[in-house]
Amino acid sequence: MCPAPARRRRCPRPIDKGPLTLSASGDVLYNPRLRRRCPIVDGVPRLLPSSGEAVGREEYEELCRRSAT
Repeated sequence: MCPAPARRRRCPRPIDKGPLTLSASGDVLYNPRLRRRCPIVDGVPRLLPSSGEAVGREEYEELCRRSAT
């Protein structure tokens, strides 16, 4: 299980090895560098590249606003 802040530091995105951001809802890990999100299913993050989804411009801007506050 990775979603806790201390665990996210040890749970980098496999593609770029950078940190991930947990969504406000707690069901998605977001990679702002690649603009991709990975679902968390039953408490387990799905970090395989095939599990990630591209984030559109509007959603990217919203996620950036949320992470800035």
